[in-house]
Amino acid sequence: MVDSVGVEKEAGFMKITIIAPMDNIMDTANEVLAKQDFNWWGEIEIVPGLLETGLEQAYQAVKRGTDVIISRGATATLIANHVDVPVVEIQVTAFDILRALKSVGHVSGTVGVVFMRRFLFECEKLGDLIGIPIHEIFVENEMIAEEMIETACRQGINTFLGDASSARLLIERGLKVGLIESAVESVNKAIIEAIKLADVRRREREKAELFRTIIDATADGIIAIDKNEQVTILNPAIERMYQIQSAEVIGRKIGDIIPDDGLRDCLTGDKCEQESVRSINNRVFAIKRIPIKLGEDIVGAIANVQDVTQLQYFEQVVRQKLNKKGLVARFHLEQISAASPQMKVVKERVRQYAANDATVLITGESGTGKERVAQSIHNLSQRKTGPFVAINCAALPESLLESELFGYEEGAFTGAKKGGKSGLFEVAHGGTIFLDEIGEMPLSLQARLLRVLQEKEVMRLGAEGLIPVNVRILSATNQDMMQLVDEKKFRVDLYYRLDVLRLHIPPLRERVEDIPELIQSFLEKSPRSNIVGITDSAVKFLQKQFWRGNIRELENVIERVKLLAAGPYIEEMMVRQELATCGPVANDTANTAVRDDVARHEIEQVLFEEKYNYTRTAQRLGISRTTLWRKLRQ
Repeated sequence: MVDSVGVEKEAGFMKITIIAPMDNIMDTANEVLAKQDFNWWGEIEIVPGLLETGLEQAYQAVKRGTDVIISRGATATLIANHVDVPVVEIQVTAFDILRALKSVGHVSGTVGVVFMRRFLFECEKLGDLIGIPIHEIFVENEMIAEEMIETACRQGINTFLGDASSARLLIERGLKVGLIESAVESVNKAIIEAIKLADVRRREREKAELFRTIIDATADGIIAIDKNEQVTILNPAIERMYQIQSAEVIGRKIGDIIPDDGLRDCLTGDKCEQESVRSINNRVFAIKRIPIKLGEDIVGAIANVQDVTQLQYFEQVVRQKLNKKGLVARFHLEQISAASPQMKVVKERVRQYAANDATVLITGESGTGKERVAQSIHNLSQRKTGPFVAINCAALPESLLESELFGYEEGAFTGAKKGGKSGLFEVAHGGTIFLDEIGEMPLSLQARLLRVLQEKEVMRLGAEGLIPVNVRILSATNQDMMQLVDEKKFRVDLYYRLDVLRLHIPPLRERVEDIPELIQSFLEKSPRSNIVGITDSAVKFLQKQFWRGNIRELENVIERVKLLAAGPYIEEMMVRQELATCGPVANDTANTAVRDDVARHEIEQVLFEEKYNYTRTAQRLGISRTTLWRKLRQ
């Protein structure tokens, strides 16, 4: 028989089971529930059960998810000793004893009250009040009950009162017995107590679930031990970090799992290393340990373990959000024109270098597109999802360049921003930093850059600690770096650190095959409705020019002609007129003069071999720098 009173289950729904060792308790419980004088959204079920039968009912109730069990007497005691849920006992009151006395009729002599659990009050004092001697007979279990009842009978006691379990033994011996039943008040009081206890358990369960959700969801590893050094808490993050399973670890000594954990020292409070960095399974972790105190007593310890790599990733995300501008490489390799053999070689080198993480030194004259090549390397590399940070080392004074590259702490210098500032190396963490005009970097900063390359760490201005960074460095120059080294203007050790991979971008005059494609891209970049293209003669004329400014100069010329041309095509005459305003233009006579003195290809070959050092090129050709410039201009 199962009788229940309840409502449809909701979130936080709780359940109470009344296990009645007597029919009286079942009837009384139904009477109490029918009145429903209490306000509670949950289910209360009533099932019969005495002693072992009651214990079996309790097991089933626990499986059904009950939160609190209500029972009485020995049955309540038996259930409380074998199940993990709270058990509320229906208490025996003085009124219950008096009703039991009345049920036996006339009483002569001493009355024995047999119970397998002590009352909350003294029955003997109740006897003094009513003028009837009462002797308490408390039995711990049925095995000694018969002996104690036999002893009571020899003492002249012939009337007994008892609960369901003891009354059964008394009746079997043919003794006069009054059954101690529970009144409505006692059952009602037990139900109210169980409801309060269920509500407390629900709140505690919600807190525990919230705590468990937070512990499991955090990216940090959490592991805790009790005062006996046994593991009590282990979250999924720590399982991944230490490559262990909670089912195999909970309850075991921490020293058997992680010998050098440092947590055990926190239990004594003497040598607790609260913060440290450890290498675990070939990964670096930051560990923070805290003793768990109850008052002044240390009852355990907990460790918070953070993956340094993960921390750096989150830091990178924050840095990118705070420094969105200029962090994206917009150019890709397919956007670079490569009709000429020289540029086809360059593009192939870009693909090869992108697969490597070594530093790259990009050389070439101003305007050849060195930054676009650097962005292409970044976008083809494994760092393409990371930031791309570019800075021109010649554009900023030394003091400002230092703070931009390495950052500073608050108060590091007059005017320092409150809270300090991240340097570009920090911002570029996980990505690429492009140092343009690297030859212009002051010697004082070259030593700091060398440290970044060697140690993968930066120190902000005014700071004491080092910040690890994972950055690939690409640099570019239009100068002869070896000449700077010879002149003591550039550190030789830094030069060889930067010049691991070399990529030379040829000037436009050596890759005239790319000019038509470049012009088309310029026209498409900012189209005008009245300009649809350029004539072949105009293109051929442009291919004969020296282009000292390289692609940048060509783009400027096309932009000016496009704005001035009436359309629909850019004509050769328009180009000639525009170039005439900017200086002399190339012609066949000039080219012939070059060939008559020194062949053009010879000049270009020597320039390339001397890495565009005009002084050494002129010396090898046996001409002055002025003559060389004149011939190049022609």
